[in-house]
Amino acid sequence: MTHARKGAIRQANEAKILRAAERVFARAGFAGAAISEIARLAKMPKPNLHYYFKHKRALYRAVLNNILHLWLSETDSIHADAEPREAIEQYVRAKMRFSWNYPDASRVFANEVIHGAPEIGRYLRTDMRELIDRKSEMIERWIAEGRMAPIAPRHLFFMIWATTQTYADFSAQVEAVLGARRISTQERALAEEQVVSMILRACGFYYLPLERNATSTQPGDSSAGDHKRRRKAAPDTKSTPSLLDN
Repeated sequence: MTHARKGAIRQANEAKILRAAERVFARAGFAGAAISEIARLAKMPKPNLHYYFKHKRALYRAVLNNILHLWLSETDSIHADAEPREAIEQYVRAKMRFSWNYPDASRVFANEVIHGAPEIGRYLRTDMRELIDRKSEMIERWIAEGRMAPIAPRHLFFMIWATTQTYADFSAQVEAVLGARRISTQERALAEEQVVSMILRACGFYYLPLERNATSTQPGDSSAGDHKRRRKAAPDTKSTPSLLDN
């Protein structure tokens, strides 16, 4: 077996273990999670799992590192040469996508932070803080150049995180209010457009989300054909009043 083949197999097995671990940690917490249950969901013998992750804490940290990497890598869209509106929209859409695709990992992260971030607290106070400081400086530059409305950048990130991650961390509440067993593909698309619209308009960009057809009356009943996108160019943000003065 070639080295590349072995590497591909290892990567696939680690990904399978992480997804199983996300599910167990999300439901049972770190203390209540059992390696045997993770191995069962990953469909591999327990000794094989230990070949990749020596102990439960290492696996728990790997789950946290994975979701942090996914979330923070998308901040790459916020850079000096980017168009502010497109950069922020891309980041928000990516965060919504992660909430749909990695809900259990998001819940593991939320539970970790709620309990004081014992495993990742140092990372949050150092690497993550430094990254958000750099991205905030970029947003402050856009504001100074009149390319978007005045807004506190770090609180903008808090708003994006809270709004997008609620669809994963509090999916039971969302489903209950929508009267659905699960959030449909159509409802996800509608939610994404709504969140993008609110964030962009808070930044001074004009954007209206997908519009439901008047014949659709129940949540999740609309189809792709029942939506119409209404988008307009951003106004001159130099004349936009400061959101912080309201």
